[in-house]
Amino acid sequence: MLRAQKLGEADRIVTLLTRDHGRVRAVAKGVRKTSSRIGARLEPFSHVDVQFYEGRTLDGVSQVEILSSYGAALVGDYSRYTAGQAMLETAERLTAEEREPTVQQYLLLVGGLRALVTNEHDPGLILDSYLVRSLAVAGWAPSFDACARCGVTGPHSAFNVAAGGALCTEDRLPGSAAPAVETFTLLGALLAGDWHTADASQSRARREASGLIAAYLNWQLERGLRSLPFVERNGA
Repeated sequence: MLRAQKLGEADRIVTLLTRDHGRVRAVAKGVRKTSSRIGARLEPFSHVDVQFYEGRTLDGVSQVEILSSYGAALVGDYSRYTAGQAMLETAERLTAEEREPTVQQYLLLVGGLRALVTNEHDPGLILDSYLVRSLAVAGWAPSFDACARCGVTGPHSAFNVAAGGALCTEDRLPGSAAPAVETFTLLGALLAGDWHTADASQSRARREASGLIAAYLNWQLERGLRSLPFVERNGA
């Protein structure tokens, strides 16, 4: 589940990313009452099996079964919790059309949250990998090797968010960033899911990569994530 909003005195509007029907908004009646049997199951970070019934404007939630609850494991670790919040917001922003199937976005989010909970990697790396891969699935894959303008293979020494990524010397634009070679290597590893390379990266490359990913994400979304400034970067 991505988000919950209060509705009236006892209800909530819940936003979920589903495997087969994309992003869905529905009314969960009475879930804010202490007697509700499903209220505790409809919380952000919950991986749930939900049944809906048809409503006039929004469908309603009739039954909820917990598959996995990630919230309890994340709330005690600020860096992982804030990374998870940024993932949830990104998933909602990148699924603009309701009920449009987005299986890859669903699988990426579930996998990313599971990785946060199991402490498989640094939370900042997990978040950055999730961000670049979810952008790629949405059709905005940045280029970290080939020049984003002419396609010539790198390595290159410039990165421009408006141009779509790495730029060769001939196509370099004014105002382009000049990341280190190690940063480009890390960016490519995060996009490819090469965790051996990503885990071995140094703090400088991680810090630089995070800044470039955030700038690229903000450019594509045209409005920054509210949760991203609160993410705590370990060792950055």
